[in-house]
Order: sequence, then C-alpha cells, then structure tokens
Amino acid sequence: MEGSTRPGQEELHTKLSSENILTILDAAKAETGNVAKAQLGDDNSAVLMATSGARGSMDNLAMMAGSIGQPKVRGKRLERGYQDRVLSHFPRKVKGSKEKGFVSSSFKRGLEPTEFFMLSVSGRESLVDTAVRTSKSGYMQRRLINAMDDLKVSNDTKASVRNTANRIIQFEYGEDGTDPARSRKGSPFDVDQVLNDALGGAN
Repeated sequence: MEGSTRPGQEELHTKLSSENILTILDAAKAETGNVAKAQLGDDNSAVLMATSGARGSMDNLAMMAGSIGQPKVRGKRLERGYQDRVLSHFPRKVKGSKEKGFVSSSFKRGLEPTEFFMLSVSGRESLVDTAVRTSKSGYMQRRLINAMDDLKVSNDTKASVRNTANRIIQFEYGEDGTDPARSRKGSPFDVDQVLNDALGGAN
C-alpha cells in the first residue's frame, strides 16, 4: 500500500534522527571548547591541567568557558515533562535544541532558569551513578593497593619496576621512564627553560 510504513520503521527513523541530532549538538559543544582553548592559550592554568591530565578535562573546560551542551538522561535528550513539551515555558510540539534542553551558556556566563532546570535533571542521574559506583571503585582501589604494595622503582638506567623477589614488572617506569614530579608537559625537567620563562628570556 502506497505511503505505508513497515512495523517499527517509524520508530527506527525517529531513533536515528535523535542520534544524529545528539551527534551535531555534541560537535557544537566540542567546537566551543576548541574556541575557548584557542582564546585562553596553552599557558592558561585550566588548559594546562586538562591537557596534562592533572585534573579535569577539555570537556570540563568547554563547560566552564564555552558551552555546557546537551544534558542527557540515559543517553538521550530530555523527553519527559509536560504534554508535548519538556517545560511549560516552551510551545507545544516544538523540538528545537533549546526546547529539548541544550544549554548554550557556560558556567562563567551563567545559566538561564530553564537551562539550570534542564541541567539539574541530568545531574540527578550523575548523582545516583556516583553513589553507586563509589563502593565499586573503592573496592577496586583496595585490591590494587594490596596487589602493588611491594612494587618499587629500581635505581638502574631504565628505572625498571620490580617486586620484592626482584622480578621485573615494568621495564621502564611509566613506559617512558619519566617521573611526573620531575617533568614539564611530559618532557624531562629543564632548569634553563624554567629560568628563561621566569625571567622573561627567550624560549
């Protein structure tokens, strides 16, 4: 019959459309993060923490200075709420990015009331997930501590990691032999470079 659809075809089309929309919105958020990083520069403290892996990530930087992006509940855009709309602040049957929860503001700029509510919805899921995972991660940490409490870094040329029986666990500490406490941006510590930076000399 002309114009008819097979069972489940419309549902599949809706699912694919939602996934495509999420991909576009996530790409938009990532782009705002790239713009923020370019404007802040590589010497910015937040950028250094994110790129070095010390704390946070580029995703956190994007939310702070770029755009928070699309809040998700169970991996999907916000659906439940009032009839034909998530909040009563929006017209019915409008499925735009903002109406479905996209937060274009950043934490630095501040959120609008509707954006704050949308973000709080997805925040509940993260809160519960954190509470559930804490016990699992704590137990895993305890097991790792017990498994590695007899490992040490040897004083050889490669700084190999060995156990109390002198068996090699890792040929080179951290796979590259670099001590994070004595390195800068992943490279061995250069005193001359630090002095030049501090005194305003040439790089």
